[in-house]
Amino acid sequence: MSNVTAWRKSSYSHGGGTTDCVELTALACGVGVRDSKDASGPVLVIAKEHLADLVARVKAGNCDL
Repeated sequence: MSNVTAWRKSSYSHGGGTTDCVELTALACGVGVRDSKDASGPVLVIAKEHLADLVARVKAGNCDL
C-alpha cells in the first residue's frame, strides 16, 4: 500500500514542536491511515463512515484522548 501517492497530513501537525502525526489517503474500500514518521510501515484501513463517526465524537469531546 506504500505506492499510494495521495497521502495528506494535517496542516496543524507542524505546530507545538512535535512531529507526531498521522496521514490519510482515500481508498476504494475506505480511508488509509499511517504514521507520518514511517511511510513504509503498516496502513490501517477504516471504513469512511466509521472514520467520520470517530471525528464527530472527538470534536464533540466524547473521547478521552
